[in-house]
Amino acid sequence: MSLQYVGLKDINGPLVALEGVTGVAYDEIARIRLDDGTERIGRVVELAGDKAILQVFEGTNGISLKNTKTVFSGKPLEIPLAAEMLGRVFNGAGRPIDGLGAVFPEKMGDVNGQSLNPVARQYPRNYIHTGISSIDALMTLIRGQKLPIFSGSGLSHNKLAVQIVKQAKITGEDNGDFAIVFAAMGVQNDVADYFRRSFEETGAIERVCMFLNLSSDPIIERLLTPLCALTAAEYLAFEKNMHILVIMTDMTSYAEALREFSSSKGEIPGRKGYPGYLYSNLAALYERAGVVEGSTGSVTQIPILTMPNDDITHPIPDLTAYITEGQIVFDRDLDQKGVYPGLSVLLSLSRLMKDGIGEGYTRDDHAAVSNQLFAAYAKVQDARSLASVIGEEELSESDRAYMRFGLLFEENFLNQGFDENRSIDETLDLGWDLLCSLPKSELDRIDEKLLEEKYDPERAARFLGDTNTITTDIANEL
Repeated sequence: MSLQYVGLKDINGPLVALEGVTGVAYDEIARIRLDDGTERIGRVVELAGDKAILQVFEGTNGISLKNTKTVFSGKPLEIPLAAEMLGRVFNGAGRPIDGLGAVFPEKMGDVNGQSLNPVARQYPRNYIHTGISSIDALMTLIRGQKLPIFSGSGLSHNKLAVQIVKQAKITGEDNGDFAIVFAAMGVQNDVADYFRRSFEETGAIERVCMFLNLSSDPIIERLLTPLCALTAAEYLAFEKNMHILVIMTDMTSYAEALREFSSSKGEIPGRKGYPGYLYSNLAALYERAGVVEGSTGSVTQIPILTMPNDDITHPIPDLTAYITEGQIVFDRDLDQKGVYPGLSVLLSLSRLMKDGIGEGYTRDDHAAVSNQLFAAYAKVQDARSLASVIGEEELSESDRAYMRFGLLFEENFLNQGFDENRSIDETLDLGWDLLCSLPKSELDRIDEKLLEEKYDPERAARFLGDTNTITTDIANEL
């Protein structure tokens, strides 16, 4: 028999306070009945003696201090889980919004998840193909990895997210065991419509489970969105043995909702007003990825966040970088030049790619090509800095060769069409074509045997025309 509490002690923003409660647990769900008979859902976020603080998902407008009735459920928030969630669209709290009715659950899942035993984790291996050369070759996504994308306001991260969804696949196994859980937090209506329309037009929606939280929705629902998405992902991965890629955008909206919620509770703020537990809160989300013993499935995460003022030292990207295994960083200068996707090669990395590429995974020359492209592009930046001081005409032949390589690399390797899905062989062959535009003596990251096999200046002919001529006209054409 459940107790019904009549009346509230206080209302503050999305929070309500009750006194005289007993037997209530943290994160417990309560049903709040208003004077007009409607019901709202609340979650216990703080306990102090016989006082309980609840966050109300739908907001506190219209709630009365005197006549409101509260009943605690005795359990945390749960969502229905089933394989039929694929192809469906839900709101941030896990309720269907696609007009297809309720999900018939195979089980109910606690959105707070369960901590994975570190000993039970398996080391992530095998890569996930995205069809995007810069990612597949230079910052490879590995199954079970958490690899965030750091972007900025107005950049094409939404477009990149859609391209990854429609092109991503696993290799060497049945691709039917691969699916995507997509969570959007605090997005405008036009962005949400863009995601849904893009997935439906390409047919990708059939293997996507979407959770959409709009900017007009309550901030409390925004805090639930990644929890619901990851709960669905864990169910599909570890109970249905599927390989699940979770894309969450925008984590900055999530963190700002957390800051607003913390402020309403009167907590002491930390850096830039964010709560001191932002690190542990983000870690609780990001660590719900991996490969676990006893299941052939995996959960891979791509959190996307926009850096305020393009500041990579901002608390959100800074803490995210501590927790995750690398990052993919957008470059505003490249984006403004029309390069898509404009990713910063030198600021991006994937710490797990070394064990998920090469023979048996991608191709035996993958690591060599990747290392040499990184090294060559780093020298491009040095040559450009020098040219800005003394002029391109005064550069050495070697530096002018790197200037040419940089232009070709950005125009032909980093830049690719939204509908262009390059295989790993096409990507690596393209890398060799570009490397062959450099003098053989400059390719010092590739062993001699492989160099003898692959190096051929004629491979660069389709980019250069005359391989011995380096002129400003080439730069103007590109």
